[in-house]
Amino acid sequence: MKSKVKFKNWFLLILLFLATGINAQIKNPVKFKFTINELGNNQYEAVLNATMESGWHIYSKDIPEDTGIPTEYKVSGKNIELIGKFTEVGKKHEEFSEAFGGTIVYYSNSAGFKQKFKLKDATKPGDVVAEITYQTCDDRVCLAPNTLEFNKIVTPKGVITPDKPAADAETAKDSIVTPIKVETVVKNPEKGEITITETSSLDPKQLKIESIDFQKPLTDCGTASTKVDENYWTYLFLGFIGGLIALLTPCVFPMIPLTVSFFTKGSKNKAKGKRDALIYGFFILLIFILLSVPFHIIDGIAGNIFNEISTSVWLNIAFFIIFIFFAGSFFGYYDITLPSSIANKSSKAEEAGGIIGIFFMALTLVIVSFSCTGPILGSLLGSAVTGSANVPMLLTFALAGFGLAWAIIFGLLALFPQALQSLPKSGGWMNTVKVVLGFIELALALKFLSKADLVSKTFFLKRELFIVIWIIITIGLVLYLFGLIRFPHDDKKPKISLTRKALGVLGIGFVVYLVQGLIPSERPKLQLLSGILPPLNVSYLHDEKDGILGMHPEHDFFKAVELAKKENKPILIDFTGYGCENCRKMEEFVWSEPDILPILQNDIVLASLYVDDKEELPEEQKTKIDLGDGQVKKVKTIGDRWSLFQQVNFNNNSQPHYVLLTPDGKVINTPVSGYMPKEDFKKFLECGVNYYKKNK
Repeated sequence: MKSKVKFKNWFLLILLFLATGINAQIKNPVKFKFTINELGNNQYEAVLNATMESGWHIYSKDIPEDTGIPTEYKVSGKNIELIGKFTEVGKKHEEFSEAFGGTIVYYSNSAGFKQKFKLKDATKPGDVVAEITYQTCDDRVCLAPNTLEFNKIVTPKGVITPDKPAADAETAKDSIVTPIKVETVVKNPEKGEITITETSSLDPKQLKIESIDFQKPLTDCGTASTKVDENYWTYLFLGFIGGLIALLTPCVFPMIPLTVSFFTKGSKNKAKGKRDALIYGFFILLIFILLSVPFHIIDGIAGNIFNEISTSVWLNIAFFIIFIFFAGSFFGYYDITLPSSIANKSSKAEEAGGIIGIFFMALTLVIVSFSCTGPILGSLLGSAVTGSANVPMLLTFALAGFGLAWAIIFGLLALFPQALQSLPKSGGWMNTVKVVLGFIELALALKFLSKADLVSKTFFLKRELFIVIWIIITIGLVLYLFGLIRFPHDDKKPKISLTRKALGVLGIGFVVYLVQGLIPSERPKLQLLSGILPPLNVSYLHDEKDGILGMHPEHDFFKAVELAKKENKPILIDFTGYGCENCRKMEEFVWSEPDILPILQNDIVLASLYVDDKEELPEEQKTKIDLGDGQVKKVKTIGDRWSLFQQVNFNNNSQPHYVLLTPDGKVINTPVSGYMPKEDFKKFLECGVNYYKKNK
């Protein structure tokens, strides 16, 4: 799934997640409609259609292991016999998940589940029971896996259905509410608003905890994260930086003074010359934006194509080879150019004069500089295609930023031509820029190889091997910057400027930073590279037995309460799931931070309650809850129990969801949900822990 904001810089290699939050409420973004279709010849089809709210999705039945909760659809009942297996209907999406290290397969907007069956005795009615188990997620949270049951009677033509005895109805009613002694009232089925109230005093080791009142916390400190939409401006900024770097290459830089001088000196009217230069800059911006139009068209024709590219083993390998090819070009072993006929035709069109001539001048600049800008633009394309679902719009913003950098430079120099004198002279330093970019292309190429490795589940390129290769590439860059190795277009006796020395020192610092990732530690290192390195579990050092970041949380709330009383610490309830992608992101990218992990290790008792735990409950604790409108929710596993526990006590069913409690069951501060920035989670933790320490 996709996810939230992932800040991936092809040059600086930074990953940043921004937060989103939700109000404490039970969400029900999926609506079901159950129907029976008659197919003829005593054959029928039990059809369950799901409609999802915008932004939400449910997983397919065919997702890889350990990447979410697959949807299961079962049909059973009296006097029916199944024909084959159930099938799915709808537009299937595939997306690579950094957190799971694999491809997730899901449906959004709508999906259908069908199961064919026939009546064993065509002269008698059939009692059809359809059961679906599914999980709903958006880009911030996952809801607890849900199991719903639907009932319908199939009556063959000419057969009269007898009324069910009252005793059967009474027995069914008792089986719904007796085991856990709670009553469910559906206030508004359309919006999924559910109120759960107790009908009698419950055993304290069951579901409803009297002391818990999340609406009246002991303190109002802490924070709730706010919703942030995908940050297109980030890609605009990255494109802008890429454009500035491209200006420093030998294909573009020498053309700056020539072009600006043409407009400022080639016209008798200086005002007109400056105006034409600004129009020239505008056309440069327009041309780069137009380069993204084909991707919008492709997306309109085949909206899933970019997800397929992102999750395709062979296409990721192709990107790896292309980036290696780009690197060779930057190193100077060959040039990547467009056919000369294209440049010649564009240059000839400049003779048209006026605005049309200026447009073709801008087009000619873009074409002839392709040998330097092509690899940079290719890097932007690769980053966008593998970085988000909305590839065309991200690419538009990135290319707009790229063109904006050129437009501003050409425009400002046209307005202030005296600034041309302060520009550095062309020279060997421009080739240095190209070679440095070549090393960066090599490093980025490895990311695509890693993704192909993860998607194919070969797991050859483990985290430590990836880091070692990056260390070797960085050492090569450092040796080049200090003049110890040279490339074809370098001067025979290159001058090692202060800038090169400074960059070399930064490279050495980056090597030292990377080495930290090879040292075993209780918490993950290299947080700035979290979205680029292979996941933590694809590692020579990782062991599932080590627990979460070396911690071993309680998985039973009531055992956590006993431990909290013994150690006199607050309880952090972590409503989580094995198939919750955002939960894994929180653990890897937020919990592991050096100013957060010690709090989790030393100041709280952690209760991680898995709402998708499939272990069966004892028979006496199993139950059913009538949701109305023909839907019945089953509570038969440990995960179902903790999910209902969350709904009963906190009116919430999303994961991750965090609650700080005192050992006697009082909510300390306002609970928080969803993936959030480190600062928000830290504030939430420190607020509750500090309050407890002062008042315990």
